[in-house]
Amino acid sequence: MKKIVKAFVFLGIIYLPTIGIAQDKDPKMKPFIDGLMQKMTLEEKIGQLNLPSVGFDVTGPIVSKDVEESIKKGLVGGVFNTFTPIAVRKLQEMAVKQTRLKIPLLFGYDVIHGHRTIFPIPLGLAASWDLNLIERTARAAADEASADGLNWTFSPMVDIARDPRWGRVSEGAGEDPWLGSQIARAMIKGYQGDDLMKNNTIMACIKHFALYGAAEAGRDYNTVDMSRVKMFNEYLPPYKAAVQAGAGSVMTSFNEIDGIPASGNKWLLTDLLRKQWGFNGMIVTDYTAINEMMQHGMGDELKVGELALNAGVDMDMVGEIFLKHGVDLVKSGRVSQAQVDAACRRMLEAKYKLGLFNDPYRYISDERNKSQLMSADKLQLSKEAAIKSMVLLKNSNQTLPLNSNQKIAFIGPLVKNQRDLIGNWSGAGDWKQATSVWNSLEQKYGIDHFLYAKGCNLVDDSLLRNKLNPHGAEIVPDEKSPQQLIDEALITAQQADVVVAVLGESFGMSGEAASRSVIGLLDNQVDLLKALKKTGKPIVLVLMNGRPLTLQWEERNMDAILETWFAGTKAGSAITDVLFGAANPSGKITMTFPRSIGQIPIYYNSKNTGRPFDINQKYTSKYLDAANDPLYPFGYGLSYTSFAYGDIALNTSSINPFQKITASVKISNTGKLDGEEIVQLYIRDMVGSITRPVKELKSFQKVFIKAGESKNIVFTISNDDLKFYDSNLKYASELGDFKVFIGSNSRDVKEAFFKLTK
Repeated sequence: MKKIVKAFVFLGIIYLPTIGIAQDKDPKMKPFIDGLMQKMTLEEKIGQLNLPSVGFDVTGPIVSKDVEESIKKGLVGGVFNTFTPIAVRKLQEMAVKQTRLKIPLLFGYDVIHGHRTIFPIPLGLAASWDLNLIERTARAAADEASADGLNWTFSPMVDIARDPRWGRVSEGAGEDPWLGSQIARAMIKGYQGDDLMKNNTIMACIKHFALYGAAEAGRDYNTVDMSRVKMFNEYLPPYKAAVQAGAGSVMTSFNEIDGIPASGNKWLLTDLLRKQWGFNGMIVTDYTAINEMMQHGMGDELKVGELALNAGVDMDMVGEIFLKHGVDLVKSGRVSQAQVDAACRRMLEAKYKLGLFNDPYRYISDERNKSQLMSADKLQLSKEAAIKSMVLLKNSNQTLPLNSNQKIAFIGPLVKNQRDLIGNWSGAGDWKQATSVWNSLEQKYGIDHFLYAKGCNLVDDSLLRNKLNPHGAEIVPDEKSPQQLIDEALITAQQADVVVAVLGESFGMSGEAASRSVIGLLDNQVDLLKALKKTGKPIVLVLMNGRPLTLQWEERNMDAILETWFAGTKAGSAITDVLFGAANPSGKITMTFPRSIGQIPIYYNSKNTGRPFDINQKYTSKYLDAANDPLYPFGYGLSYTSFAYGDIALNTSSINPFQKITASVKISNTGKLDGEEIVQLYIRDMVGSITRPVKELKSFQKVFIKAGESKNIVFTISNDDLKFYDSNLKYASELGDFKVFIGSNSRDVKEAFFKLTK
C-alpha cells in the first residue's frame, strides 16, 4: 500500500510536509518562509512578535475587543493561557480565516510539572535522580498539553538555585550545574520528542535566561551580579546543555547581567546565545519584561523597545512595546529592518517546525483530548514519580515503615488536604482530582483503626493568609481556637502507638513571587509538634513543601522525617505506600538544607577560603553560633535498608588528556530489604590557575541491590570531566593532581587520588 502525502498550498507556494527529517535541515523551510515574508508588511512582521495573554471559559476564549481586532489584522503571533480544543479552535480560525495572510497562531502555556495529570514539583522530580522517569513525565505532559490544543510550554526552568528563600527553587533542579544539565536535556527530549511536527509533541522553552536563580537575598525579580568566570562555570551550563539538546525557544529573565537587564542585553542574547552557542530558535521575554526595563532605569518605552529588538528578542510577552513602537523604531533608524526581519523569520520558522502551516488545527482533536487527559497510564506514572521523588531524611530506630496493625494517629492540616498536593505552577491541574493521604488510607486499609485530628491550621498568621488567599490558597481558619486544636490532637495522640504529623507549606508559599525570609515550619505547626513530643509517642513528620526548610529542632526531636515535596495528583497514595513499606524510598535532595537562614547561601560545591574552618584555630572561617556544615547535604537521602561502601579502586594513578581512568567501588546492601541506591561521583581539581570548588558532581548511577547482595559499580573519568573555564574563559583541563570521591551523598564519601599528566 502506497503512503499518500498531501501537498498544502499556502500563498501560492506548494508545501510538502517533511517525513523523517529534522525541520532545521528541511530544504523547503527557507524558500517557504522567504515567499511568505515577501508578502508581509512591516506592521504584519512586527505583529508576529506580539504575544498577548488570552483567558477563556468552558465555552471558549474570552477575547478583549482590542486583542480580537489585533488577531484579525495579523498583529498577533501567538497567545498563551488559552487551551482546550474549543477555545483554541476559535482563535486559530480567527487567525487563518480572517487575516490577510492566514498565518496560524502559537499556543503556549505554563506546563511545568504536568498539564492535567500533575507530577511532583520539579525540585521533587530532580530528587529522584531518575533521568528516564523525568523524561517520561515531560513526555506525558506533552501528550496531554498537545491534546488540549497547546504546542508550546514555558519549561524547563533550568536556573541554578543556591538560596532556598527564593520561591522559584521549586521549579528547578537544584544547585548543581552538572545534574541540572542532565535534567534539562531529559525534559526537552520528553517535550519535543524526535519530531516537532508530530501532534503529540510541544516546543520547549528554556528559562530564565540567564542567572535568575542568583537573585540577591533570595528575593524574586531582584538584582543579580556575578563574574563571568562564575557564570560560565556554575550558572550557564544547564542553559547551554538545553540549547544543545535542541530546545526550540528561550525565555529572557527579569534580572540584569553586568548592569543590563536580560531582555535588553545584546551580549547575552546575541553574542553568547546565538553566536557562541549557535542557538537558532526563538527568544521570548518573560511577562512584561521589556516594559519593566523602564523601572530598571533604562529609558522610556521607545528606548527599551529599541534595546530589546537590537539585543535579539523575537517576541514580546504581553507588554506590546513592539506593537506600539516597532514601526517608528524602524522608520527612525533606531532599529534596522533586518533586525525585525530576523525576529519575524524565527517566529515563522517555529510555526513551520511545529507543522502549523501544514495543518493549523493539528493540535485540536476532541478524540485525543478524551483519550489522553488523565489517562490511567499517566496517573500511574504520577504515582511512580511521587514515590521516587520522596526523600527519607531521618529514621531513628526503624520507626518507618509503619505497621498497619498499629494504632496510628494522623495529625495535621495536610492529612485530608487536597488543595495543596499539586503544588505551585500546577497550571491546568485540578486539585479536586488529587488523592489526599486520608483518602488513600481509607481506600487501601479502611480507617477504622486510624485516628485523625487536625491539630492546627495550615496558616494561623492572618497577614500571610491574606497574601495567599487572593491567589487560590483557600485557607479557612478552623472554628476552634489554636489551643483547642492542639488539645484535641493530644487526646488523639494518647490513644495511638505512633503519631504521623503531616505538615508543611501551603502551595502558594513557594513558586513565583513567593520568597520567604524565614524558611522553617510556621510557628503554629512547630507548637503542635512540641506539644505532641511531650506525649512520648514516636513521631513521624511528613513534609509537604516546595523548598528546603530549616529543620534543626525537628531533626533533634522527630523519630522519622519524610520529605514528600508537593507530590502531585497521586500524592496521597504514593505517601501511603512509602509510609507502610510498599515502596522503599530512594530519593536524594538536590539542594542543600541549611541549619539556619544565617548560613544562606549554602551549597556543596563551594570554594575554600584562605583560612578554611579549623576547630582549633580562632581566626578561621566559621560562625560563632552555628556549625558551617548543613543539616542535610546535597545528595543526601536514606533508605529503609542500608548500604556499605568499599574503598575506591582506580585502574591507574595517572592519565594523559587522551586517556580515561576507571574508578570502581563495591556497594553492599547490608539491610533486610531490597533497595535502590544513588551512587555519586565527585571530583576535585587540587591546584588550578583559578580557585576550584571543593567538590563537583561528575556522574552518578542509580542501582537496585537486593538485601545481602553486593555490586561493583564502575565509573569512567575522561579529560572532559576535568575541564573548566579559566580566567580567560577558555574551556580546558589543567595538568596536575585530582581527587575523586564516591559516596552516598556529597559529604559521606570515599576518596582516591590521580594525576593528569602530559
